[in-house]
Amino acid sequence: MGKVAAIQMTSGHIVEENLRVAEKYLHQARAEGAEVACLPENFSFVGLLNADKLRVAESDGDGPIQDFLANTARRLKLWILAGTINIRSSESDKVANASLVFDAAGKRVARYDKIHLFDVNIPGRNESYRESAHVVPGTKAVVVDTPVGRLGMSVCYDMRFPELYRSLVTLGAQWLAMPAAFTVPTGRAHWEVILRARAIENLCYVVAPAQSGMHSSGRETYGDSLIVDYWGQVITRLVSGAGIVMADMDLVKLAETREHFPVLQNRKSDRC
Repeated sequence: MGKVAAIQMTSGHIVEENLRVAEKYLHQARAEGAEVACLPENFSFVGLLNADKLRVAESDGDGPIQDFLANTARRLKLWILAGTINIRSSESDKVANASLVFDAAGKRVARYDKIHLFDVNIPGRNESYRESAHVVPGTKAVVVDTPVGRLGMSVCYDMRFPELYRSLVTLGAQWLAMPAAFTVPTGRAHWEVILRARAIENLCYVVAPAQSGMHSSGRETYGDSLIVDYWGQVITRLVSGAGIVMADMDLVKLAETREHFPVLQNRKSDRC
């Protein structure tokens, strides 16, 4: 049994202010017994313009945001899943939207680059997104051992692609992180149902820390940070505003459920 926290934020274009808010909730998570705390996508920066990502991008393994994460993890003795930050790529005009995991000693133990980029027109709205204009996609599924089980990493729009999560479960994932900055229209329509579906079909816990509310850029995000159990039941949620939700992960019950309800073993992946 281990406790995980999902942190909800309304990040803006001032990195230092976002880090101050993140630190506040990381302290709270640790004080309330969390072993792992999960931050939302773009927790450290939501720019006024999409191209602003380039201005705050850091080299892999070096920069003030990464230093903040390592130092805070070490000081609090807390594992941190750092939603996403902007990491410089081999393309000078693009970054990687990278999700990082730091252990309780402040060592980075995993990096996952968002594979599926949000290039969409929102139906019924004059709202368009082209994440690929400034972001390079990742190519590799990533799992990492944590104090609350084996974590399968993903980010926001990834959740619409169930084949990624089959890969993560094949690699041993027991819980799935989905840090996000969901739009309001798609959030109302699909957020909870997708998260619960990914939990049910993979018999995994799902932890989804989200951005919430109106950002300084004028963009509004949906919020509703959720932690869902392996049977698809919502354990806890924070509908709106900045804050934190927490839940225990019972890996013994998860294992028992997988044994008695062997849907993962019953897969015929070589046929369909």
